[in-house]
Amino acid sequence: MAGPVTASTGARPDDVPLIPRKLLLGNPVRTSPRLSPDGKRLAYVAPEEGVLNLWLAGEGWEAGAPGDDKAVTHDRGRGVQTFFWALDSRHLVYIQDSHGDENWHVFSLDPDVGVVRDLTPFIGIQGMPIAAVPERPGEMLVSLNLRDRTVHDVYRLDLETGAIVPDTENPGNIIGWLVDRHLRVRCGLARLPDGSTELRVRDEVGAPWRTLLLWGSDDEYSGAYGFSPDGTSLYLHDSQGAETQRLVRIDLATGTKNVLFEDPHHDVGGIITKPVTKNLQAVGVAADKSEWHVLDEEFSPDWKAMEQFAPGKEVDLVSRDLADRIWLVAIHSDVAPLAFYRFERATKAFTHLFDAQPELRDFTLAPMEPVHFPARDGLGLQGYLTLPPGTPGTALPMVLVVHGGPWWRDTWGLDPEAQLLANRGYAVLQVNFRGSIGFGKSFTNAGDREWGAKMHDDLLDAVDWAVARGIADRKRVAIMGGSYGGYAALVGATFTPDAFAAAIVMVGPSSLVTLIESIPPYWKPMRNTFDRRVGNIDTEKEFLESRSPLFRAGDIRIPLLIAQGANDPRVKVAEAEQIVAACRAKGKDVEYLLFPDEGHGCVRPENRLKYYATVESFLARHLGGRAEA
Repeated sequence: MAGPVTASTGARPDDVPLIPRKLLLGNPVRTSPRLSPDGKRLAYVAPEEGVLNLWLAGEGWEAGAPGDDKAVTHDRGRGVQTFFWALDSRHLVYIQDSHGDENWHVFSLDPDVGVVRDLTPFIGIQGMPIAAVPERPGEMLVSLNLRDRTVHDVYRLDLETGAIVPDTENPGNIIGWLVDRHLRVRCGLARLPDGSTELRVRDEVGAPWRTLLLWGSDDEYSGAYGFSPDGTSLYLHDSQGAETQRLVRIDLATGTKNVLFEDPHHDVGGIITKPVTKNLQAVGVAADKSEWHVLDEEFSPDWKAMEQFAPGKEVDLVSRDLADRIWLVAIHSDVAPLAFYRFERATKAFTHLFDAQPELRDFTLAPMEPVHFPARDGLGLQGYLTLPPGTPGTALPMVLVVHGGPWWRDTWGLDPEAQLLANRGYAVLQVNFRGSIGFGKSFTNAGDREWGAKMHDDLLDAVDWAVARGIADRKRVAIMGGSYGGYAALVGATFTPDAFAAAIVMVGPSSLVTLIESIPPYWKPMRNTFDRRVGNIDTEKEFLESRSPLFRAGDIRIPLLIAQGANDPRVKVAEAEQIVAACRAKGKDVEYLLFPDEGHGCVRPENRLKYYATVESFLARHLGGRAEA
């Protein structure tokens, strides 16, 4: 069991300079570099007039030298967040929604021409890229709920002409598609009414679909990565017959499984495959820190070179050319900005490209320490503790930050929110409570029907642990989170108001009944997840209301800050407004921020900075920490 980490540097807290909010939570200077498939060009995301756009690096980028870089998109709204190069090495592809509504459109851009094309120009429709393959570089597949708002069909896109044609129709319950190296849809994951999942395959386009594997509801988060190089097998992350998800190869003809890697305590995460051939090279596991396990001898010397280059840090391979000569590498640390490098495989040479937030190197950042402790029923819990530099690490005001999902998890690294809070004088505790993913299916399934119950007990036990270790002052603990974390903060304010001094809610549901009733139409195939893991609104409305903070608004005795995006499709604005109205009707202390141009969280930097400025001021008033003016 980990003890408290001493954060003292011999200085007083006030001797540690305030880190400007803008450096931590504003736009990065540059981020997300991507190498063109031919290895000749570099694109990345950076601000233009305060909005994130796509940039193309000029000559000399290979040596890390500044050149005549230029912005190739000129968005003035929510900016460009996610992009990739098409395999023709000509087109950049990115997705964007309207004010946070998550009706994503797929856009393409030839940077030499400068014209942006909306490839999926359908109002109120969600489009998402599925796959592209080197063998057909001018095409890609996308999913659209154009025919039926509740399910996504597959469409084929011609990047040169923009033509889009139907490819594969969804029978009504497919939640994910996979293609082979010839860009043929040959695998689908079907969600059944009882919560089980069928892995369906077909041998050729036009051939009948058949069920290769059935996962029960206990194995809900099992799934498929993709096809083997020869197309005769699939790589799976599979917990069937095991406690954790293992990397498995399954033969398409016989259904025979072969376990390639497993960890007894943690689920496997992502995999790394070789460009073009798709040979399996490494598999990731998220323990206290991310770990990569090499499975290919050819890959091993290069990965060792990266680990030796950045000891004690996490290394990610973020981009590579099709010839596999050049890699772009991200170096993660908890106390330094995200750094990107160019790696030459032939020489094992690293060239620094840029840091995402270089000015952070001028400030003292707070280490994030993994911690472990038991819940009251003996279940082992894991989390992260970040202590403010310049303090002895004892009797501190503390913020319990609860992750969203809840079928998600906290991870190690540079967390801007945790750094902001620690810099302002707060201990920051994040806990992977039961129901979180990554720790085996029993741990995830232990959260079923425990919203506002044992899942919340885990958070209370985390606070008790920090108080017992002398880290936190029990009278100065706030609970804060977004999405499920926002719900947890509302539960803290209503179910256990004596446990916290304040609560901060970002896009948090206040009623489980109205939350489930208003889920997006394209979540319909996954509705049984809510029925099973939260409660069934058709048969258990009273149970769900008993776990809903809305109906306990009169029990709130602590200050409450609520923030909401007006266009959120997951947690509708009504979730915030009904709890705010209930609080104000009962004379409760509630502060409400509504962002009219946001969805499920704040994407625009001006909104993000306004939110955190309000958070700082709120916590300073009620817990006594520092705040930037």
